[in-house]
Amino acid sequence: MSDTVVVTGAASGMGRAVVDRFLAAGDRVVAVDRDAGQLEALAAEAGPALLPLAVDVTDRAAVEEGLAGLLDGAPVRSVVNAAGIYPPTTLADYTAELHDRIFAVNVLGTLNVTAAALPHLRAGGGGAVVNFASVDAFAVSPGQLLYSASKAAVLSLTKSLAIELAPDRIVVNAVAPGWVDTPGNAATGRMADVAAGIPLGRVAQPDEVALWVQRLAEPGYVTGETVVIAGGSAMR
Repeated sequence: MSDTVVVTGAASGMGRAVVDRFLAAGDRVVAVDRDAGQLEALAAEAGPALLPLAVDVTDRAAVEEGLAGLLDGAPVRSVVNAAGIYPPTTLADYTAELHDRIFAVNVLGTLNVTAAALPHLRAGGGGAVVNFASVDAFAVSPGQLLYSASKAAVLSLTKSLAIELAPDRIVVNAVAPGWVDTPGNAATGRMADVAAGIPLGRVAQPDEVALWVQRLAEPGYVTGETVVIAGGSAMR
């Protein structure tokens, strides 16, 4: 019987790459995204192993209801919190609305999905949670004032959840990607210049990040850690 994995931000970018990896491994994937149209297209392409859930991760009740309806008490092995937004902000132009939206998706959304999936992880006797932080949590980028802060918060909650969920035999880790060749990053027009400053001389491909997510999604003895995937551009 295949394992079940919950992936947020599943319809595009790195979340989509994660979904593709788990499907290729024979897992059943609950694909969570607020873009119902993209999810529908993904489901048509992926087939019955993909269960689409169109929901906003900032709405805990909706996430809980959606997971309960799709899973009907079935166990979940892994949860991947890939949903995130990164609108640029500085001290000169940030707003309370932008602050609330960025932290709601990147931080509260991670907590909401983990909490909603917890009964299903426990039903399987344990499992793994993988959160998406960012290299900006360690080496901040100009113009990403609130995004960097939100991803630093993800690092902290990853450690806290690792301690809190250890008695349930659930490990919690994170990945911190640097520049990745996604449509959103490509739209900035900066990737060629950025690649020149990376020791490995290129940006990452989404599947390279998904590979590490897949590794961390296997319950083991590592918990509370963050893997930086940045080509040597941010060492700690």
